Amino acid sequence: MSTDRESALGRGMATNDGDEYHFCSTCAFSTACIDRGYDKSRLRQLHVLVEHVGPYRAGEHIFREGDEFNALAGIRAGTVKTYVTDLNGREQVQGFFLPGEVIGLNAISQSRYPCNAVALDDVLLCRFSFPKMAVLAASMPGLQQQLFRLLSEDIGKAALLAGDFTADERLAAFLLILSRRYEARGLSAKRFRLTMARTDIANYLRLAAETVSRILNRFQHDGLIRVERREVELLDLPRLRTVAANVLRN
Repeated sequence: MSTDRESALGRGMATNDGDEYHFCSTCAFSTACIDRGYDKSRLRQLHVLVEHVGPYRAGEHIFREGDEFNALAGIRAGTVKTYVTDLNGREQVQGFFLPGEVIGLNAISQSRYPCNAVALDDVLLCRFSFPKMAVLAASMPGLQQQLFRLLSEDIGKAALLAGDFTADERLAAFLLILSRRYEARGLSAKRFRLTMARTDIANYLRLAAETVSRILNRFQHDGLIRVERREVELLDLPRLRTVAANVLRN
């Protein structure tokens, strides 16, 4: 295990958001438990598996490729970037994770993390012991189904932008996907902050950074969006959906 991970994980942080019978407002598993109507004793069984950790500062690694996997981590606050480095030392961004989303799902099969995860701003996490959670999920169908759903979403995110799409289609789809993810967490679907750098967005979309800046400027000129530094407002969702139709298909 890497040294910076050890030092970071050693900084436990207490929270008042949630207690032994209630999950944090950004918990990735709370909806499944509430929808299933689990009683307090069942809820407590899962809650005691949670360890609040953080904060991780911008640039600090949560885990590194090859670290042993033993826990999933739900993001309580902040944004996390996952990436790998190729044999030539070039970084390849794999994804961005927002509050209420889970990192580490792609480590389940190999029992080691296949990528690096780094904080893009101040990040707070809930760590769930995966071995204990897997045992508990066998007796809690709602929890088991939520795990399967999260796995499916993780696979979908990785595959969504892998096709032969134009730069305009990729960037429009990226903005709309972020919009949906923020909306699903009770935040604005039309106005949000891009916590990731333009260079990271370009890397993720497999585009040049200059291309991303040029398209954002054109989208703004055409009245589709408004950009002020890292703040983005989606002004014309129907037109953006038209541009991204081949990618999103809905």
